[in-house]
Amino acid sequence: MAVAGLFALAILAAGGVALVVSVYEQPLYTDPATIPSTASPQRDEKYSAPVEEARRLARQAMVDEEYLPSLSVAVAVDGKTVWAEGFGFAGSERRAPVTPTTRFRTGSVSKTLTATAVAMLHERGRLDLDAPVQKYVPAYPQKQWTVTTRQLLGDVGGVHRDRGDANDQMPRGYCATVDEALKTFAYEPLAFEPGTKYRFSTSGWILLSAAIEGAAAEPFATFVSREIVAPLGMGRTALEGTPGTEDDRDSVPFYFRSEQDGDSESQTAPAADYACFFGAGGYLSTPSDLVRLGSAWLEPRLLKAETVELFHTPLRLVSGTSSGFALGWKVDTIPFAGGQTRAVRHRASLIGGEVSLTLFPDRGLVIAATSNTRSSRVDSFALRVAELFASVR
Repeated sequence: MAVAGLFALAILAAGGVALVVSVYEQPLYTDPATIPSTASPQRDEKYSAPVEEARRLARQAMVDEEYLPSLSVAVAVDGKTVWAEGFGFAGSERRAPVTPTTRFRTGSVSKTLTATAVAMLHERGRLDLDAPVQKYVPAYPQKQWTVTTRQLLGDVGGVHRDRGDANDQMPRGYCATVDEALKTFAYEPLAFEPGTKYRFSTSGWILLSAAIEGAAAEPFATFVSREIVAPLGMGRTALEGTPGTEDDRDSVPFYFRSEQDGDSESQTAPAADYACFFGAGGYLSTPSDLVRLGSAWLEPRLLKAETVELFHTPLRLVSGTSSGFALGWKVDTIPFAGGQTRAVRHRASLIGGEVSLTLFPDRGLVIAATSNTRSSRVDSFALRVAELFASVR
C-alpha cells in the first residue's frame, strides 16, 4: 500500500500557523531507469564519460534515499559550466520534471553571496573589516565587547539569539526590511567574547546584511542583485518571497524526513517565511547559478586575487588555534582524486532541502548540488561527482 497513514497537524511555524501533512510512503523511485532528467544544452565532449557516470550516480542516489523527489547538479571547470542537469520530479504531488533552472532553497549557502558583497565593499574602501559593526549599523546597540565585520564573517562574533541551547533561535514572522530582522536579536547580549570561539551563527549574518546596507547606502538585496547576481548571469537567484518567486512554477516544494516508531516518514516542510533571514539564508537559487558564483571566486574578475586569498584564509582565535572557518567559507584539505586537495566550501541542511557548494581552487573546478529533502546526503554525492570531472584534467 503506497500510503499507510495520513494525518495533519497544526503547528506554529515561522510566519504563523502552518499545516503539515505527513505521509508514510514506499520509495518514490525504485528503478533508476525510470527517473526523468533534463540537462542544459551546453556540452563538452571531453566530459562525456564523467557525465554519464554522474547521471548513474544521481539516479542511484535517488533510489537509495527512498524519498528524494528532486536532485539538481552543476559542474564548472575554468569558469565554464560543463554540465548541469535536474533529476526527478518537483514533488510527489506535482509531477513537473526538474530542470537546471528549477529553484531550490539554499539555506546558509546564501552566506556566500553575502560574503561576496562584503568583499566587494571592502575592495572599494567602503567597509572596514575591523571597525565596530555599529559604524555601519548604528541601530545595533553597543555590547559588552566590540564585534567587527571580520568576526561576523568568520562566525566568531558571538552574535546569537539564545534560548537555552547551542543553536540560534530562528527569526519568525515576516520582515519587510533588514532593520525589522535586526530587531529579532538586537538586544541579546553577546554569547561570548568575539574571537574566543567559533560557533555557527544565523543572527550574525543578518547583522552582516545590515552592515552591507549601511556601507552601500542602499537596500541589501538591491546591492546584491546589481553588483553580483546580474553581472554573473545568476538569473534564477533571488530572495525567497520577493516578486517573481512566490508564484514561480519552476520551484520545488520542500520536504523533510523523520523517523517515528521505526517507520520512515516524509513530511511537507512547514510553511515558513524566510524573509527575516536575508543574507543568512533567504536565497533561492540553482546549482547552475551557484557554480557561476563559485567560479567568480577562482579568477580575478569580480574580486582581486588578494581579496580572494584574504576571504579564503581561516581565522585564528585569540588562543592562536585555527577556527577552521574563513570569511564566509569553510576551508579544508580533503582526500580527493587520489591525493590531498584544498577545498573551499559551504554546505547547508535545512527545512526543505540540502545544498552543497564546493570550490577546488587548485583544479579550477566548482560543483554545486541541491535537493528538496533534508536528509539526502547531497554533499557526499557532489564530491563523488567532482572526482569524476577532476579525473579528466
